[in-house]
Amino acid sequence: MSAAMQETDNSTRERVVRSILGHGPSTARELAERLNLTPAAIRRHLSALLEEGTLGSREQRVYGARGRGRPSKVFFLTDAGRSEFHQAYDELAIVAIRRLIEAAGPQAMVDLASERVDEIESRFNELREAHPERTPIELLTEALGATYAPSVKPVRSGDQLCQHHCPVAHVAAEFPQLCEVETQLFSRLLGSHVQRLATIAHGDGVCTTHVPNPVIPSKIRK
Repeated sequence: MSAAMQETDNSTRERVVRSILGHGPSTARELAERLNLTPAAIRRHLSALLEEGTLGSREQRVYGARGRGRPSKVFFLTDAGRSEFHQAYDELAIVAIRRLIEAAGPQAMVDLASERVDEIESRFNELREAHPERTPIELLTEALGATYAPSVKPVRSGDQLCQHHCPVAHVAAEFPQLCEVETQLFSRLLGSHVQRLATIAHGDGVCTTHVPNPVIPSKIRK
């Protein structure tokens, strides 16, 4: 392969990775349409990214009745693939936050973390006003948007809210207040005690928050 062709392939694969980073786990068809690539081309690039460990794949989760045929595969960023986007900017942010704490005290970090999630809360409130019939967890999932690549997994005891991408993962590894404030926000918006089961910041592949089923009070016996 010529150097020019290799450069073109590298550029296209970077577009594939950035598309998944921005939109969350995606099928080959979604990627091909998003990037204006042929099915054959997207399969070739996906195979290369899987082989080098930048991407992983799994069966697409289907909620409700499943159609005929095999379920589609979705492609997601691995820890190795995600790490390509967390270096210089994260290091700069960490240094800036350290200096902020030195100058203004620990509460400054909490205030900063609260400001970071204000946009999620504002979006949630807008959606709730526009769609009062939808459940809080549906609204929160949409409010998180493509940046967090959210999904909901029903489990026996409730739901698991999964975030397949965290834009501040490396910073949150040093400053866990970012995760703590986000968890408190989820609890407030959902009107439920929630529990963080895993975070990308701590090395897990997905940020997972357990949202328990509502407790139904038992009838008072007379």
